[in-house]
Amino acid sequence: MLRGNLTANLGRPQVLFAGAFLVLAGVYAAGFNVSVRTDAEAAQHRFLTLLAFDAPRRAAAHGERALKLHDADGVAAETLAPLKAKVAAAQLASSRFDRGAQLYEQALASDWSKKINARQRAGMEDELARAYLSSGNLSDAVGIYSIFLNFSGDEAARSENEVEGSTEAFYAERIERAADVFAEVLKPTGSPEKFDGGVDQQLATSRKLAELGAFFAMRENGRYAAAGLLSSAYEIRRKLLGDDHQDTVQITLILGPVYTQMGRLKDAERLYLDAFHAQEKSKGSNNPDLSLYIKLLVNIYQQQGRTTEAQALFEHMNGLFRDAFGTQRYAVNRERDRRHDIDRPVSQQFVLEPEYAPSDLVRASDYSIPVSKDYTIDEMKVRLAADTDTSDAREANMPARLAQLISLCRSESQERISLRSGYRAWKTQHTLHQRNLQRGTVTPAGMSEHQLGLAADIDVNGRLMRRSDRTYQCFEENAYQYGFILSYPPGNNYLPGTDSFEPWHWRYVGVTTAQLYREAGPFNKPQEFLASLPCYRERANSAGATPIGEVDLCFEQASPEPIAAAALEKPASGVQLPGVTRETARKLNNPTDGAASN
Repeated sequence: MLRGNLTANLGRPQVLFAGAFLVLAGVYAAGFNVSVRTDAEAAQHRFLTLLAFDAPRRAAAHGERALKLHDADGVAAETLAPLKAKVAAAQLASSRFDRGAQLYEQALASDWSKKINARQRAGMEDELARAYLSSGNLSDAVGIYSIFLNFSGDEAARSENEVEGSTEAFYAERIERAADVFAEVLKPTGSPEKFDGGVDQQLATSRKLAELGAFFAMRENGRYAAAGLLSSAYEIRRKLLGDDHQDTVQITLILGPVYTQMGRLKDAERLYLDAFHAQEKSKGSNNPDLSLYIKLLVNIYQQQGRTTEAQALFEHMNGLFRDAFGTQRYAVNRERDRRHDIDRPVSQQFVLEPEYAPSDLVRASDYSIPVSKDYTIDEMKVRLAADTDTSDAREANMPARLAQLISLCRSESQERISLRSGYRAWKTQHTLHQRNLQRGTVTPAGMSEHQLGLAADIDVNGRLMRRSDRTYQCFEENAYQYGFILSYPPGNNYLPGTDSFEPWHWRYVGVTTAQLYREAGPFNKPQEFLASLPCYRERANSAGATPIGEVDLCFEQASPEPIAAAALEKPASGVQLPGVTRETARKLNNPTDGAASN
């Protein structure tokens, strides 16, 4: 009995203590709850604490309450801008996209946002654009990323960022990260109904869609985003401008290859057919410029196994070239081209020796070629590469023809076009590559056509040419008539990297060689074509081109001799050329016996 009372008495303080604790805890909780509901600073503190513990949904409610309380206390909207940005991020993390977008808009409209770091502001704009995409406001999202595209400069033309950490790469990365969201909200065959407004506004939107689509088309993970953006731009232009308008046709040259890579061959075929008929109406049914779209269609038909239709188109193209350039169009003595390396392939499979240097460099500006750098430096020089089988030496050379091509495309596109890079010596290319620390697309020395003095990197509006530029369409359609070809087409393996597509890089090979490549060369295989050029010329002048569906013996049997071992093992700088071995390095088709070495 005594023991039981003692035990009971000893336990009572613990019970009382526990009870008191619970009462105090309840009072504190009630007080805290009242505090965070009535005191702005307490609500804001709770918001930041929950945000730090990665609980954005719970945090967002306290953040909204803090904003409301601060506003009731008369705190200026400008002062609340940083808090609004944080609450916006919490709302987006909670999938409340409309509210998150509203708060970001308010924060970005403040003077505070103009004073913060430019990259911080861009980060908020990026989040706002993603909120727009998720809430269905695609036009405003496209507008933001279009501004980023302008800031990304040269990086927008490349398949991968060249200068990591640069401002241009920063903006390009912000766009690239949105690929999955664009792919989710846009159908690969177009969603033009998601973009409204007047005619001018829709056309402006279609331009931005095309530019963004071209950007994603260059990126390894952007194919589906590119399809949605480009096809939307295409359908908007079809509706407002018609199938035959050049701005509608322009999208074909970007969207068609994307569809082909995706295996959507029927969609690519429809595009190319529409473009062909549009250009047929515009240029005339006998214009050899139609050959670009014929060749694109032939490639699609070949992939579909439709050899009869492909052969019919191919023969039609042969007829266009025969009527335009004559039956003996390739029966020309090309000793000059072989002797001066005008038709020489250059890539990581066809390497130039370090000692190679042309002897006929001229200033590009002396031939009315607009230049983007000091006209006196070597990079603003190109080869003269003058024809010897013509009476008009002033017009029959590389710089004169490049000037003519630029003049034509400037007139058609109304864009500013200039020469970014011409000749680069082996040592210059080596220095650039080393400075780049083997990042991006700076070609290792010996693998660059710039060393030949026959390559031209083209600027449009002060940055590298992009596929979304009207100038690109003009070059694609007309460059071959001036002796130029696109050296590094989509999907090539000519330079180190997964895809060294360079839409800005055009190479002079001479007019008849460029025509032969357009008419009978392997599709998007310019280096292999140059390596096998004597075979292609012989077939064109005698038996004719290989029929569609048969093995292209010129392409299959090309076996250039290995380059001299000394040129590989002992380059001028003492540095081994990366990615090159005796087995992969190849010499060009040009014979060495009796030929001068440049």
